[in-house]
Amino acid sequence: MTFRAPVRDIAFALAAVGGSDLARRSFPDLDDDTVQAILTAAGAFCEEQLAPLNRIGDTHGARYENGRVTVAPGFADAYRAFAEGGWNSLSADPEHGGQGLPKALEAGVFEMVQAANMAFGLCPMLTQSAIEALAHVGTERQKRVYLPRLVSGEWTGTMNLTEPQAGTDLAALTTRAEPDGAGGYRLNGQKIFITWGDHDAADNIVHLVLARLPDAPPGVKGISLFLTPKRVVNEDGTLGGLNGLRPASIEHKLGIHGSPTCVMLFEGAKAEMVGQPGEGLANMFLMMNAARLQVGVQGVAIGERAWQQAMAFALERRQGRSAWTGETSARIWDHPDVRLMLALTKAKIEAARGICLMTAVLADEARLAETEDERAAAKARQELLTPIAKAWSTDIGVEAASIGVQVHGGMGFIEETGAAQHYRDARIAPIYEGTNGVQALDLVGRKAPMADGAVVRALAADILTTAEALTAAEGLAPVGKRLAEGVLALERATDWLLEHRGPEGLAGATAYLRLAGSVVGGWVLGRQALLAKDGTDPWLSGKAKLARIYADRVLTLAAGEAAAAMAGDRDLAALEPEALAG
Repeated sequence: MTFRAPVRDIAFALAAVGGSDLARRSFPDLDDDTVQAILTAAGAFCEEQLAPLNRIGDTHGARYENGRVTVAPGFADAYRAFAEGGWNSLSADPEHGGQGLPKALEAGVFEMVQAANMAFGLCPMLTQSAIEALAHVGTERQKRVYLPRLVSGEWTGTMNLTEPQAGTDLAALTTRAEPDGAGGYRLNGQKIFITWGDHDAADNIVHLVLARLPDAPPGVKGISLFLTPKRVVNEDGTLGGLNGLRPASIEHKLGIHGSPTCVMLFEGAKAEMVGQPGEGLANMFLMMNAARLQVGVQGVAIGERAWQQAMAFALERRQGRSAWTGETSARIWDHPDVRLMLALTKAKIEAARGICLMTAVLADEARLAETEDERAAAKARQELLTPIAKAWSTDIGVEAASIGVQVHGGMGFIEETGAAQHYRDARIAPIYEGTNGVQALDLVGRKAPMADGAVVRALAADILTTAEALTAAEGLAPVGKRLAEGVLALERATDWLLEHRGPEGLAGATAYLRLAGSVVGGWVLGRQALLAKDGTDPWLSGKAKLARIYADRVLTLAAGEAAAAMAGDRDLAALEPEALAG
């Protein structure tokens, strides 16, 4: 099935969440026509160069041989074309060779990249995260030598956190950084699950690695961040010989076969510190927070790709009698259950897209708003929405890919149709960059309690304003009513969680995140419906239909999600494994 870049959907979603207004205020040279031109050009690149490689990446995969990793056929050429086209440098600072465009516009472009070829998109996604960390805490030399080449895409970047005994619990990591007596360090240790940890698509790979100094205290306070390149970099930026690190193998995975996931060995690798000793985890979170939003975008992307394929199949496949016209051998689109699955999935994808783009807009506002108070408020809301954007959107991606298989019926279970690949690829997104359970714990343990819940309450007030506007708009009053009910459920659950910080509250974390995502997603769809209400073409009038379908079938569940969030641990504390396993 041919991939169609959802340029119109993305441009409309950007307008609905305020991205166009921000661009006009903070990027005076960036008008609507330029945004449209950038999205259109990106969409064409993704359709023509990345999407055709998606199946090749899945069936051929990356290969490991003789200590080297070779990417799937066509991937290296496509990556070079991606870099040469300037797609790696969209939001980076012009001081380092970037184009200085909004993060929100970059997120829209990267959605199309990830939808066209998720395994490919992981490479520039990790590079963007490395750029983020070095731009914030790198030394002047690191910014001068490394940033321009990462921004241009000449070099790629990675994150090296996980070890065999240290996954989510990074306090257990043991990779060592020994001073070399010349102001640098030597790294020794093993890292696993390193995305694009080695490949032949770029001249150099810049690894950002968490490790411990010899005198470091135990726990996370003893972790520092180090930069170590695949090939040693001379002072003038030219490349020297290979550094003391190598891939030991690549993983054989459920999906994203075109993305080489490496076991990396550091054997006296030359390295330099990034930031201050003992601040490695905080500095790595600069990368992780950027990556978490991009993983949320991946959820939207793979959901969109799977939905497109399922929709095309539903319009082609003929089976049974139409429930509406009585036609025999009707398109399966004419079966109410199939039509509802596709419509509700589309609504959820658009809601997730809006959440991710809204979070990206807030990242821009946190840097560019006129006053310090405005910047602080944007930053706080960005932090609140980041775990929601990552977890809720990736859950929607898996759900959409599963529905895609379902719409195909038995053909969806057969690899040749491609529907199964989307399901396999989507399944990693709720796991990496912090599992969705971890995102839920972050939301209830750190983000919702910010300013004693004031950040959530400010968000709720803004959503209620939209609910009031919907209630007053022709044909949208039911959406406004359901959205207002969802906000009240979110406020009740928030108040309860603020009073129950221990196991009781943590047991409801996932339900609370689902509730928050559903309500914010309803807000997004409501804003889109208001923006489209005077439109006459079917695509615009469809926005109101999607908002009503979502309100009737998602927002009506808000009270139940709130009840689940407030249920507490009840029998969990006393529940023994024997009670389940017999």
